[in-house]
Amino acid sequence: MNTLNMFLLQAQPTQQGGSWSGLIMIALIFVVFWLFFIRPQNKKQKEEQRFREALQKGDDVVTIGGIHGKVVEVKPTTVMISIDSNVKIEVEKSAISAAPGQNAQK
Repeated sequence: MNTLNMFLLQAQPTQQGGSWSGLIMIALIFVVFWLFFIRPQNKKQKEEQRFREALQKGDDVVTIGGIHGKVVEVKPTTVMISIDSNVKIEVEKSAISAAPGQNAQK
């Protein structure tokens, strides 16, 4: 019983600064989470948006469904892609994921 009492006394904070250290730890966790998860994701989204806005006729693209093709026509919200001779499909710009080989370079 005496050992248990000693353990419980040591577990209690001896200073009032215990709450501040907890807040600092929570802030540090948030900063690390932001640096390693939120910031890179936002950066990637901005790069993809710039890529989609810069699409031009003749660019090679890959859709999020894995269809490879060449841009034939660019409209405000859609893109016409030629996937074979005399085969064209119209997809949303948001469905364009990357240029072929772009993911392999990163």
